[in-house]
Amino acid sequence: MPQPTETDQTAETAVLRRTVQVDGHAASYLTVPQDGPVVLLLHGTYWSRVWLPVLDLLADAGLRPIAVDLPGLGRSAGELTPDTATVPALADWVTRFVSALGLTGPIAVVGHDIGGAVAQHLLVAGDLNVERFALANSVTYDSWPVPGVARFRDPEVVAAVTAEELLAARRQAVTAALAGAATEPLITEYLDPWTDARVRRSWMRLAGAADSRFTLELVPALRESPVPKLLIWGEDDTFQRIEYAERFAAEIPHTRLVRIPDAGHIPMENAPDAVAGSLVDFLTT
Repeated sequence: MPQPTETDQTAETAVLRRTVQVDGHAASYLTVPQDGPVVLLLHGTYWSRVWLPVLDLLADAGLRPIAVDLPGLGRSAGELTPDTATVPALADWVTRFVSALGLTGPIAVVGHDIGGAVAQHLLVAGDLNVERFALANSVTYDSWPVPGVARFRDPEVVAAVTAEELLAARRQAVTAALAGAATEPLITEYLDPWTDARVRRSWMRLAGAADSRFTLELVPALRESPVPKLLIWGEDDTFQRIEYAERFAAEIPHTRLVRIPDAGHIPMENAPDAVAGSLVDFLTT
């Protein structure tokens, strides 16, 4: 079985970036390597950086956080295709990633943005032993794709867009998503992966495969799932409005909603203590 290899350490934190081989490519992930219940953290149209503010806090509570970069995105190698960029295909890839790490016991799965759709699929599919499930400002029902993503479903848009135009669009989206946490250094850090043409192509294929049927078709199974569920939502999110979280909490049994005031689409950046505290309470009770 391939073994994780240490690649670098994030400054002033116990978090390490490591890689493991999945489908012949290096899958990159952030973690605090220690014994403890595994918490698998999934990103969507961003990358594993969205989870960095809470990883140390989760580890301090005795958890083992693992925030993976999906293939072709963030720091992971490979490149998405129209077929491998769909939610079911990404969920299958995550299952292989978990297997490559040698994780066989029960895990908690937490999804943000489109990563929340992948998390919902993992819960319903049953290929992983998911004992706790959480979403943070995730796509649900027909809340997605948002206009800035949906435009890349048009092949003519994809063919015509330049690197400069895509980076400008991502800058605008990242700035809005970070809300009050947005500073020029942080925005630049978030945008760094998209300076790679391979990542830009993968991201556009992820956007092109965005389809709300991948969450709508899961609703009946989610209603039947006995797994405890937590929603953590930045109340000021303009991409995934809190009304969708309220609907989910009302309609899906065993679900609790935690509101994060004065936080946008990435509440981990706006209120890391509140987000991590809610996750710790949920995952360790």
